[in-house]
Amino acid sequence: MYTDKELLLRPIEERDLLRLWELIYKEDAPEWKKWDAPYLPHKSLPYEQFIKTGTTWVGKDNFWVICVDDVVCGIISYYFEDDQNRWLEIGIVLHEAHSWSKGLGTRSLKLWINHIFNTLPLVRVGLTTWSGNERMIRVGEKLGMQMEARIRKVRYYEGKYYDSIRMGILREEWEALKFDVEKQELRL
Repeated sequence: MYTDKELLLRPIEERDLLRLWELIYKEDAPEWKKWDAPYLPHKSLPYEQFIKTGTTWVGKDNFWVICVDDVVCGIISYYFEDDQNRWLEIGIVLHEAHSWSKGLGTRSLKLWINHIFNTLPLVRVGLTTWSGNERMIRVGEKLGMQMEARIRKVRYYEGKYYDSIRMGILREEWEALKFDVEKQELRL
């Protein structure tokens, strides 16, 4: 569990499942999906169908909820890109528009990256998004991530091609950034 003022990251509990279904699967075309890989299909699910998968989310190390003032408002996760478990990517979704553009994503990812570097023996944390999600790219930049790859015109959405964007930060870069930030008494 990690906190920053009213913000809390914690593992998913059974009591969160109804709220997660409402945020993720209740609607066919939720607003958040326009920014989170909209080129991939999304369908609503009846709660009874969701709960079969949802129960497997409870207590996972790599899939947590983001809470603001004790209300679940999103998810944060990591997954391994390769079989050797050395290439880790993070993800985040704040599901309701009223949570956007308030710094919650940046603060959540800062806590999450700290958690990852403090608990896993990794040298890099990555973030993949698409060029249509300029806010997520900006969050990566604010966190000190570097653009590592731009795969041009591989995401097709609403009649237009977008780039896949890969960003990342190395452990030593993160630690140096934290040191500089603490020294200047600034926070990410």
